[in-house]
Amino acid sequence: MAELTSAGLGAALPGLAAHLEAQAAFLNEADARLGDGDLGVTMQRGARGLIEITDDLPDDLGMAFMRCAQAFTKTSGSSYGTLLATGLMAAAKACKGREAVPWSETSALLGGALEAMMARGKGALGEKTVLDVLEAVRAATESLDAPGPLHQAALKATEETMERMRSQPARQGRARMFAEKSVGLDDPGMLAFRALLEGLKG
Repeated sequence: MAELTSAGLGAALPGLAAHLEAQAAFLNEADARLGDGDLGVTMQRGARGLIEITDDLPDDLGMAFMRCAQAFTKTSGSSYGTLLATGLMAAAKACKGREAVPWSETSALLGGALEAMMARGKGALGEKTVLDVLEAVRAATESLDAPGPLHQAALKATEETMERMRSQPARQGRARMFAEKSVGLDDPGMLAFRALLEGLKG
């Protein structure tokens, strides 16, 4: 597929949703070490929301991204779900009125999502959050224009960022209250982002 389309997005959603369902217990457990222990539930509910819209996505890619954003906010009021929806809404705005977007624009779309998420969550890079992996993926995909290499680079950048930041304390969100305990642990939000990427491999 030379470009990202609403049909292509819709085709990817069932596999993504199935993987998020499978990862729910793991994400809950990881989140329980540093937070409320409900991150897996958030992703699971979002996954089920995505399944509901799979067969009813508009041709307008921007509107399709907006429907995905709504799927994550419809059934969950969690901060992580809201943050993901914010990123998706930024992508929706950038793609509004377009039925196809070249893969070469992936990095720019991620950059727009990152800016929106930083503004919404009042977060900054270097605080051991999902923002750090998102920035790493944005940078790693900057010169790529095909889905296979994009996916491989995104996963590699995510894993490398998680490994680099694992020994650091959390400085943002609920996890910052367990800063010392967070040293040596992966940030749950990063794990959830990795699960999203893994679910898109098909």
